[in-house]
Amino acid sequence: MSEGRDGEAPRLRLRVVFGPGAMLGPGKVDLLALIDETGSISAAGRRMRMSYKRAWTLVETLNTLFAAPLVSSSRGGEGGGGARLTDMGREVLARYRALERHAAEAGAPEIDALEALRRPDG
Repeated sequence: MSEGRDGEAPRLRLRVVFGPGAMLGPGKVDLLALIDETGSISAAGRRMRMSYKRAWTLVETLNTLFAAPLVSSSRGGEGGGGARLTDMGREVLARYRALERHAAEAGAPEIDALEALRRPDG
């Protein structure tokens, strides 16, 4: 994919819709990746500029969407709490990222063609 006129390359953003209200998209996947990186739901939420409550709500949604939870957490206390991706969480994250790569590669010619059709100031 070539760089767009505004200096940023156009990109494809995917959302997998399993059914009404059952979706997996870039926001939830980015949250999973940040939980994996930080070991914390609250830290991941802060990095995404979302409230702790919103981050927890998304984690709860993800944990009920799949056959097994994606995030395991422990409460704070003397040793501190934390969160980590389960094996299922790592698999879902890896498969979504692979899907993103495949879609971007397959769609690159069409995205470039759409970019070429844009208005110069659009």
